[in-house]
Amino acid sequence: MPHALTELKIHTVTKDRSPAPEQLEADVCVVGAGIAGISAAVASAKLGRSVVLVDALPVLGGQCVNSLIGLFCGIYGIGPDYRHLTHGIFDPMFKDLSRTGDIAFNRSHTMTVSYDEVVLGRWMENLVSELGITVVLGASVHRVDEEDGVVSSATFATRHGDVRVDAAGFVDATGDAALTWEAGLPCRVPERTVWGSQQVRLANLDESQAPSREELVARVEEKAEQYGLVRRDGLAFFFPGRNTAVMNMTHIEAPLEAVAAARAQLEGRAQADRVVDFMRTEFPAAFGQASVRAYGFPGRRQTRWIAAEHQLTLNEVRTGHEFEDAVARTAWPVELHDQVTGYVWEKFTTDHVHYVPLRSLIPKGSRNLVAAGRCVDGDAAALSSVRVMGPCAAMGEGAAHALDLSSQSASGTGSVQDISHSDLRERVYANVAS
Repeated sequence: MPHALTELKIHTVTKDRSPAPEQLEADVCVVGAGIAGISAAVASAKLGRSVVLVDALPVLGGQCVNSLIGLFCGIYGIGPDYRHLTHGIFDPMFKDLSRTGDIAFNRSHTMTVSYDEVVLGRWMENLVSELGITVVLGASVHRVDEEDGVVSSATFATRHGDVRVDAAGFVDATGDAALTWEAGLPCRVPERTVWGSQQVRLANLDESQAPSREELVARVEEKAEQYGLVRRDGLAFFFPGRNTAVMNMTHIEAPLEAVAAARAQLEGRAQADRVVDFMRTEFPAAFGQASVRAYGFPGRRQTRWIAAEHQLTLNEVRTGHEFEDAVARTAWPVELHDQVTGYVWEKFTTDHVHYVPLRSLIPKGSRNLVAAGRCVDGDAAALSSVRVMGPCAAMGEGAAHALDLSSQSASGTGSVQDISHSDLRERVYANVAS
């Protein structure tokens, strides 16, 4: 008699018509696991808070890992001093990635930081696991329960069923203000498209033959029509010594509707293919053997953001206005991509620094919901200078401390609106100190 291959038994089942959601409870629920959300979750966990971290993607890291941005911006000031403006999560990150050679510092007008996205993604995953943060992935905001400025729970749709998270405090680090929007709180949208980017990482390059930025832009301007290039400028971000580069040379729409978003993603990849063809043909010494190592998820710059207690203005950015409730600072230029063929680029002088106040992170009337990252409130130009990863990480850390302080508020209100700004500044001093 033949032996059974396995003793595994199977069962026939049908879905419950009204399945109860999987339920989680936490002190803090962070929605969005990009650099702002990871920073908020890590800071909250280090404060001893229980944390649930939720993201719509099936992996952690948000745009900084999965859109192949490949470059940290806004962490350092303008040369020649290159002041270190943001610390927090970047201090241990840079130490660890420097030890393995997976990070490089680039000095020009300001200092940017190249990194290996794969290594960074695993670094984030390991950190989140070490801190005992509960993670829910592939989860989109489905419902938010809010009353009188207090969010009590958020329900997320996943392929495994709904998940409901009850928490004392929430951080909206979605980038599109999805949590705030579903809570029924006011949000802002630009009157015209702020263009995103489809990044692509190329391998098998000859870095020693790379064209200068000026040469690249001039050739794009000359040959854009011939190759069907939409954006008339762009950059090749080489990782030093590896003969690889991230290409930032596309402009794609960033709609908030499902079908349009999928269409934009496919169009973005088609644009990226035309860029690769252009680079191979026009710069064969450097790019003649180029191969596509990966296409990133669509990069989104400014889509929908919160209407906050204070809207950061371009004048406040230009003058470096100092706020008593500042949680982040940067010297990154105004970089507004509201033109399909190019963008506004306004650089600052050597000693310039500008700030983001906590009030620009708090949706109007909110008591326990704080935003972080590119969905905080600013006019279009101001937001374009603070939505880069340096200040976004600082905002995430600031949001975590604001929620922690609100739970200890002497006023007894438990509201982020009423926390002591001096206590907050003491906590985030490394990221805002003059």
